[in-house]
Amino acid sequence: MKDPGSILLIACYELGHQPLAVAWPAAFLERRGYRPAVMDVSVEPFDAERVARARLVAISVPMHTALRIGVEVAARVRAVNPTCHVCFFGLYAVLNADHLLGRGADTVLGGESEERLVELAVAIETGQIGTGAARSRPGLTPSPSVGRLEFPVPSRAGLPSLKGYLRLERNGDLGLVGYVQASRGCLHRCRHCPIPPVYGGRFFVVPRDVCLADVRQLVEAGAKHITFGDPDFLNGPGHALAVARAVHAEFPELTFDFTAKVEHLLRHRARLAELAGLGCIFIVSAVESVSDTVLAHLGKGHTRADVLEVTRLVRAAGIALRPTWVAFTPWTTLADYQAMLDLVEAEDLIDHVDPVQFSIRLLVPPGSLLLETSAMRLFLGQLVERDFYHEWTHPDARMDALHREVSEVVAAAAESGQDPVQTFDRVRRLTDSLSGASARRRVAARVAPDRRRPPRLSEPWFC
Repeated sequence: MKDPGSILLIACYELGHQPLAVAWPAAFLERRGYRPAVMDVSVEPFDAERVARARLVAISVPMHTALRIGVEVAARVRAVNPTCHVCFFGLYAVLNADHLLGRGADTVLGGESEERLVELAVAIETGQIGTGAARSRPGLTPSPSVGRLEFPVPSRAGLPSLKGYLRLERNGDLGLVGYVQASRGCLHRCRHCPIPPVYGGRFFVVPRDVCLADVRQLVEAGAKHITFGDPDFLNGPGHALAVARAVHAEFPELTFDFTAKVEHLLRHRARLAELAGLGCIFIVSAVESVSDTVLAHLGKGHTRADVLEVTRLVRAAGIALRPTWVAFTPWTTLADYQAMLDLVEAEDLIDHVDPVQFSIRLLVPPGSLLLETSAMRLFLGQLVERDFYHEWTHPDARMDALHREVSEVVAAAAESGQDPVQTFDRVRRLTDSLSGASARRRVAARVAPDRRRPPRLSEPWFC
């Protein structure tokens, strides 16, 4: 097993970033003397030779898109190397463990699972777990791992170059981006989020020195900007600031972005100016809706009024806010959808929102906390096992029709590279037509095509 290539780590998709979810387990394995091979099928071809050499193939599925790709990859792995041990690991692996274990996976790991992956490698090496005809399936342990780990610096040497991944678009330039984490897990229990069923309200900080060393190797690889991929950078605000200060002290020209809840941005408003001074150029926040009813059903912990206040606070600090939306839920009315568009226009956020956001429909995966609520069960349909989500139907058929039409509009716009303002106008026309509202003046008629736009990452998807 300690021969090079006897362990293969496969990344499927990680928001367009170089996959940290593979770089970290690689480092844990290397610390125990293993020399894993790595492959990222999102940017490089499936390598049958690497698969054929492996006794353990571990497939990273930290998100829904990665899981759907990962199942297809696993089938190809089995076709090439039917005797290897196939492990799925990551957030969406543990949520879909029953399906995966019933369809060819030997092991499923989730949560803080790197040490368990090392234990699996040792068990295969020592014959405690067989491969080939002797393969046995240890299956899923009773609960995901949520214990504290001793983090090594992520191992990125075997990964494709940063040049193969997304870019920071800023002032007409395209810069390489590094992706790190200063913490994992989350304190909160938003009902639509996949993290709470796995972490149960816990989060773990990555030591500052480890995080700084990872940033250092990414800068050496050409990164000009860092995304802190923590589920919420401000879960531990003191730690987050210490990391940001250390990074800025060593790399004063480096910019960064992070994700934080609306309620955290309100609570830590006094820190926003310092974060801007340390290099923060935009913040992603899961606003999700401007309907207080929808926000309550999702357990978001903020209100429409909070969204307005945060928008102005972040702007005043000199940072761009990039809100994300769950535009279609069973509780979102046509008036709610129009109110979202109205807020985006009134607060000058059109260029801050990737148009795909206007088409996002609530995803209800197995294990979702929403499944425990009577409000969700009213609209719930069957589990679509092959696609890993529960169907649901809106009580207003117009909203399901609007979702289909908006999805077509934003997909065509992305394919053609359409100006976001023009896409926004098309979405607004669809909505107004459905509601019978009179046509409004097009936003595109009053903004310049060559206007200066806020910074963004070149990969707009996030699920």
